[in-house]
Amino acid sequence: MTETIEIPLDRVRLSALAWGPADGPLAVLLHGFPDTAWSWRHLGPRLAADGWRVVAPFLRGYGPSAVPADGCYAVGALVSDAVGVHTALGGDDRAVLVGHDWGAITANALGAHPRSPYARVVSMAVPPLSLMGGGSPGLLLRQARLSWYTVFNQLPVLPELAFERLVARLWEDWSPGHDGADDVARVLAAVPDRGRRSAVLGYYRAVPRSLRPGWVPEPYRDWHTTWDGVPTVPGLVLHGTRDGCLQPALAERAAARLPAGVRFVAVPDAGHFLQVEQPEQVGDLVAEFVRGAG
Repeated sequence: MTETIEIPLDRVRLSALAWGPADGPLAVLLHGFPDTAWSWRHLGPRLAADGWRVVAPFLRGYGPSAVPADGCYAVGALVSDAVGVHTALGGDDRAVLVGHDWGAITANALGAHPRSPYARVVSMAVPPLSLMGGGSPGLLLRQARLSWYTVFNQLPVLPELAFERLVARLWEDWSPGHDGADDVARVLAAVPDRGRRSAVLGYYRAVPRSLRPGWVPEPYRDWHTTWDGVPTVPGLVLHGTRDGCLQPALAERAAARLPAGVRFVAVPDAGHFLQVEQPEQVGDLVAEFVRGAG
């Protein structure tokens, strides 16, 4: 059964979906863009059946979670929220963190931080950012074309006005052949107005700003230091072989540089939203990996 819970943190209130026994070890699942916590509707019950207390927050800015008063969407803020969820829910040293897209960036960053409270991390669709440099000019040019939306989202006003078309197109392009209509509808319901749209687009707009010295607010600054880091705890990196957002070839290039404790698996017949496209494969891989922590 799916529950809805509220998690009041120091700087933002998060709403979350939850599954499993209240006294089970904690598994936190973080979604990305353009997505919601409902993309974990398959993995959540799967892990709950193994005894995990699974909690999938709607990230800051996505309804029904609050828009943060500080307006910060730097990776350090997302990491801080993930740590806050662990604290608020009484997580212990068995807790695991699973992330997709922006959630994967957060999981990788926290897995690299020396003060992370999570024993293991899983990242889907985005390997550690610092490992994706280089490559052939052709590979990089193709990725630049696929990443047009990151530039588009920097523009004022226009991305907010085109939001509905943007979300539908990204789901279609990133997961070719998959019918994502239900998830697109959930995104639009979670981001129904211009204020919410500016919030979730703020994740992209924060990237160039966060590179400026001193821009990241002090409460998030230390957590932000590993924003492009490589996990030092046991990790699992999953990537769909048909991902239309980040080329599988680029993910495999990053995989060749992963440390011994982090495993890479290419998921066949899956695009970017692999947890909803291939729920059984992804569920098996994640359940087996986190079993060592629980």
